[in-house]
Amino acid sequence: MAMGTRKQRERQADLWIATAEIVETPGHAFYERLNELLREHRFDRRVEHLCRRYYRGHRGRPSVAPGVYFRLLLIGYFEGLDSERGIAWRVADSLSLRQFISYGLDEKTPDHSTISRTRRLLWLSTHRAVFSWILKVLEDEGLLVGKTLAVDATTLEANAALRSIVRRDTGLGYEAYVSGLARAAGLDELTPEQLARFDRKRKKKMSNRDWRHPHDPDSRIAKMKDGRTHLAHKAEHAVDLQTGAIVAVTLQPADSGDTSTLGNTLREARERLQSIGRAGATELVADKGYHSGVGLEALHEQGVRTYIAEPDRGRRRWKGKRSEQQRVYGNRRRLRGARSKGLQTKRCELAERSFAHMYDTGGMRRLHLRGRQNILKRLLVNGVGFNLALVMRKRHGAGKPRQAGSAGTPFRTAICAHPFASRGWRNVLSLLRQLFRRDGRPSASHLLRLTAA
Repeated sequence: MAMGTRKQRERQADLWIATAEIVETPGHAFYERLNELLREHRFDRRVEHLCRRYYRGHRGRPSVAPGVYFRLLLIGYFEGLDSERGIAWRVADSLSLRQFISYGLDEKTPDHSTISRTRRLLWLSTHRAVFSWILKVLEDEGLLVGKTLAVDATTLEANAALRSIVRRDTGLGYEAYVSGLARAAGLDELTPEQLARFDRKRKKKMSNRDWRHPHDPDSRIAKMKDGRTHLAHKAEHAVDLQTGAIVAVTLQPADSGDTSTLGNTLREARERLQSIGRAGATELVADKGYHSGVGLEALHEQGVRTYIAEPDRGRRRWKGKRSEQQRVYGNRRRLRGARSKGLQTKRCELAERSFAHMYDTGGMRRLHLRGRQNILKRLLVNGVGFNLALVMRKRHGAGKPRQAGSAGTPFRTAICAHPFASRGWRNVLSLLRQLFRRDGRPSASHLLRLTAA
C-alpha cells in the first residue's frame, strides 16, 4: 500500500458540488432521540404559539424560530457551555448539532448576537411558560408528584468585578474612596503600594447598603462556597423529592437570608404546579438555614408540614409567642422520626444533584450575563434541560450526551443498529457490554466467549 502524502491531498476546491455527493455523517443518537421527544410533545408548535405576539408579518430581518432559540440554549446545558458565544461556535462547528436545530450545510447558523437579542426580546413570562410545559411532560411520563418538596440555594458568581463597585451615595470608585480616607487621616500623595497597605490595615466596611456595581446593580457582595468574596447572585431550587424533578427556579439577591427567600420560591413552585392542574405541595424539607419561628408559623398557615433542620440556638424565650412555640416544637417532634431522616438524606442527594447538573456541568456557575431577568431566563431553560434529562434517562438510560456515549447504555445499542455499523462490530460490542458485572469485575465465562469470538 502506497503512503499518502500531504502534497497528493492538495487540490483546488470545486466551485459547485452536487448535494448527492456530500458525505453524510450519522447524527448523535442522544440528540436524535431528544428531537423525537420534542416532536412527540409538539414542542415547536407550543413555543411558536407562546411567541406569536413578538412577530408581525413578514417585514424586517428574518428571525430565529422560537424552537431553534430554545434548542440553542438547551445545547448550552447539555454541552456545558457557559456563554452564548460558545454555543454559537459549537453549533456552527458540529454537523450533529446542525441536524438537531434543523439547519442545512448551506445555511448560516445563528451567531451569538442573534441568540442574545432573541433572549432580550422574549419576555420572562415566556420562559416560565416553557418551564411549565416541561412540568406537564414530566406529569405525562409519571415523573412528577409535587407533594413533598425540598428547597435549597447556591451562589453564582456574577459577571462583575469587585474593583468596579461604586458608592451608592457619592458614586466614587473604591480606589478614590480609599484615597479620600487616607487624605482625611493626614496621609497625602501615597503611592499605590502605600495606599494598598493603608487599605489592608483599616477596618473594612464593604456593605451592600453602601456599595453597588454600576453595570450589574442586581449583584451583591457575598462569600462564595470556597470562602472567596465576589459579587454574586443566589439561585434557589424547589425539587420534587419523589422524582428529583425541579419544580421551581428563582433568582434572589445573594445577601438575602434563606428564611426571607423561602416564601418566594415556595410560591413560585405552587404557581408552576397549579399551571398544570396539580395541587400545591403539602410537605417541605430544608436545612438549618431556613429555620425560623415566624417562617414555620407562616408555613403552617399555608397548610404545609415542615421537616426543617433546627440549629442549636440554646434556651429559647417564648413569652408572648405561644403559636410560634407550638410550630417550632411540632417541627422538632417530626425531625426525630425515621421519616425525617430519610427525607433529609434525599434532600441532600437530589437538591445537590440539581446544582451540580445545572451549574457545574451545565456551565452556569460563573455567569456571563448581567441583570436579574437575563440570568433567570437562562436558569429556567437550564431547568428545562435538567427535567428533559429525567425523561431521557427513563426512556433510554442516559440523560446527557456524554452518558449516552458510555458503554452499557441503550444508546450504544442504537449506534450498533445503525446501517453503517457491521454485524461483526455489533457482536463485539454486545460481548463488551456483558464482559463486566455490576461490581466492575470481569466474568470468566464472558472472557472465554470473547477470546473464542
